[in-house]
Amino acid sequence: DYGRTNNPNRDGLARALAALEGGAAATITSSGMSAIDLCLNLIKADELIIAPHDCYGGTHRLLTHRAEQGRIRVLFIDQSDSDALHEALDEKPAMVLIETPSNPLMRLVDVAKIAKLSKAFGAIVVADNTFLSPVRQQPLALGCDIVVHSTTKYLNGHSDVVGGAVISKTEQNGETLEWWANCSGVTGSPFDSWQTLRGLRTLSARMDIQERNTQAIAKFLQKHKAVTKVFYPGLRSDPGHKLMKAQQSGPGAMLSFEVESPELAAKILNKVEIFQLAASLGGVESLICQPSTMTHRGMAEEARLKAGVTDNLLRLSVGMEAESDLIRALKNSFA
Repeated sequence: DYGRTNNPNRDGLARALAALEGGAAATITSSGMSAIDLCLNLIKADELIIAPHDCYGGTHRLLTHRAEQGRIRVLFIDQSDSDALHEALDEKPAMVLIETPSNPLMRLVDVAKIAKLSKAFGAIVVADNTFLSPVRQQPLALGCDIVVHSTTKYLNGHSDVVGGAVISKTEQNGETLEWWANCSGVTGSPFDSWQTLRGLRTLSARMDIQERNTQAIAKFLQKHKAVTKVFYPGLRSDPGHKLMKAQQSGPGAMLSFEVESPELAAKILNKVEIFQLAASLGGVESLICQPSTMTHRGMAEEARLKAGVTDNLLRLSVGMEAESDLIRALKNSFA
């Protein structure tokens, strides 16, 4: 049969991810975005999706344009706002998409609470677990039906593969998604699956090192006079810290911070050492980006500003380099 339909490399990766997330089945796709788009096949035309107002720019763009096609209806809300959530659920959505921590502001929402409320209305609950991976958060155990990943990021961990995955809690959803993935041709390639499985073997070790580096950088940034705000649930001062302790086994290795002006943000991007200017994340090397002009440029300006993604905001994906080198590089860029 076609490699599009069946391949042992892809099957091996699917089994591993299903086991790590505690799911019944997994479908490996060609990218994180195709993984999210694949989930739309679980609902009917013109049904409603509730999504976070501060989600990844590519997700916002996809859902917005699918809605413009008439394929779905979408309502972007602040899912941490209890009143907004209940009001949206009264519209009887077919699917609720959760992204926690949010990209790029690291806001957390209560996964178990949202899943319980959403399923009471008959909605399928999908969680994007790309930022934390199953070694730091397991949404299926918290009540979600589906977990999606961009395997490009932490699961592969070496910035040399583009891929995605959809893990289902039930065999029924898994079979439906597998059928649509084959039908539409969005399955991941055998070689990319093999590379991702290779990367997956070091996931836990990589996350431990990257998370320690991130905690040290967050504390450094919190004290710097040019930094006006740090977004990282690993800090005790972060509004999501208590929730992080409850539903995650660690804060992860992503953080964002705001500086005094867009001009200073541009200078930092131009002068920073070690951190490479790139929009990806989750690899062994440290990256820096300006979400407003990079990862979230596909969002309308009004939606972007409503989500809090300003030109003052910079996002870090912290890698495995020496902690002292990374902090020195940031000090030099501020200077």
